[in-house]
Amino acid sequence: MDKKILIIGEGSGGGNHLKSLKLIEKKLIIKSVSSRKFIKSSRKNNKNYIDYDPNYIIICSPSSFHYKSILLIEKLFNNKIVLVEKPLFNKKQDTSRMIKNKYFVGYNLRHHPVLKFIKDYVKKKDIFFVRSECLTYLPDWRNDDYKKTVSAQKKLGGGVLLELSHEIDYLTWIFGNLKILYSFNKKISNLKIDCDDILCLNAINKKNIFINLNLNFFSKIEKREIIINGKNFSILGDIRKNTITLMEGSKKKFYKYKNYKIMQSYKKENLDLLNKNYTTNCTLKEAVKVQNLIEEIKISV
Repeated sequence: MDKKILIIGEGSGGGNHLKSLKLIEKKLIIKSVSSRKFIKSSRKNNKNYIDYDPNYIIICSPSSFHYKSILLIEKLFNNKIVLVEKPLFNKKQDTSRMIKNKYFVGYNLRHHPVLKFIKDYVKKKDIFFVRSECLTYLPDWRNDDYKKTVSAQKKLGGGVLLELSHEIDYLTWIFGNLKILYSFNKKISNLKIDCDDILCLNAINKKNIFINLNLNFFSKIEKREIIINGKNFSILGDIRKNTITLMEGSKKKFYKYKNYKIMQSYKKENLDLLNKNYTTNCTLKEAVKVQNLIEEIKISV
């Protein structure tokens, strides 16, 4: 296993990755630096990063800083594995310059057992309708003043469309490319933020499966689940409660991942990349598709 890790960004995202890495192996060598300090580093500091020579780099800064960090990584390093926290960017950028290193994007819900079960289960099923929801209350996310967080500030890449783009990723991961039929993406609540707080999206995939997605920042009744209805079956995956309810004909089955914690998804994401196992993590190509869909939603509203 590669040992040297560089974490760019010292906020909550960087903290989550640091915790997950410590669960993997105590002997990992980890250097952490703020995104602003990394981007503004002098030639002397650049030499320090080059001499450190990390095997694995994690970008955990606000998404508005991602592209500048990547350009510096491309300047300093070759053949490194780089994980960029989701979303890839806060706006469309030229990815043709990202060629010297291997990039992945941190859509860690791909490692959630509920979604992995569903992806495998629906592979050969006839599906009629999919509904995905993530309803949450932004002021309860962290102990800090929510108005000062990245999630609340448009200039840093905040807003429901970018911050909750996990749902867009896992829907494309499971069902393939989506064609937008309708989208509504605005700020409608009394939250003291300057960015969007709701997304309602209707789309279809190549098989004409109708997909409905609802996200918001203002619901005090929290929910994160996916419901799929198809030929002779219905399945409900509750990502918060780690449960699956499956109806096949008249038979009902219930599964619960009792001891599962979301930190395990960060651990698996990082462990796979450290071991050069690329089968589940979101590739750069896949992340660009998600980014393009996000940009299409922005234009369509």
